[in-house]
Amino acid sequence: MTWLSGLLPDPMEPRSGVRNVPEVTGPGCIFCAIADGEAEASAVHTDERVVAFMDIRPVVRGHLLVVPRRHAIGLADLDPDDGAHMFRVAQRMAAAIRRSDLHCEGINLFLADGQAAGQTIFHVHLHVLPRHPGDGFRVQLDPRFPSRSELDATARRVRETLA
Repeated sequence: MTWLSGLLPDPMEPRSGVRNVPEVTGPGCIFCAIADGEAEASAVHTDERVVAFMDIRPVVRGHLLVVPRRHAIGLADLDPDDGAHMFRVAQRMAAAIRRSDLHCEGINLFLADGQAAGQTIFHVHLHVLPRHPGDGFRVQLDPRFPSRSELDATARRVRETLA
């Protein structure tokens, strides 16, 4: 089992109070409240489609979130135009972080889609993480080395379900 060390809790560990992907909008969704100006946030960017603000539990200095204003639990619920705009804004945020006086030699973009992927707030959001050597954050991977036939079989399974 691999996990993004330091970013999110291990999704396989039991957590009290976490339900299976609730559909919460309005006052029950903190990101909806932030987008509507009803909850406090340290905004970096706002427009008609998304808001970008500082994460209140940053894993590195400058860690921010890009969140669509329209509620979507995960990628399957996200309007494609909102998703494209979310990534465009994340790219602009990354460039701004690099130009700032924050220590930044690289950027990670991270999106957890579903509880098993580590999503803990069920309003889709994109993490923008400034990186530098020794920042204390690491992505821990334990890659497999499947055969070409296994890769081809997996590709076929996904290809068959493309709409």
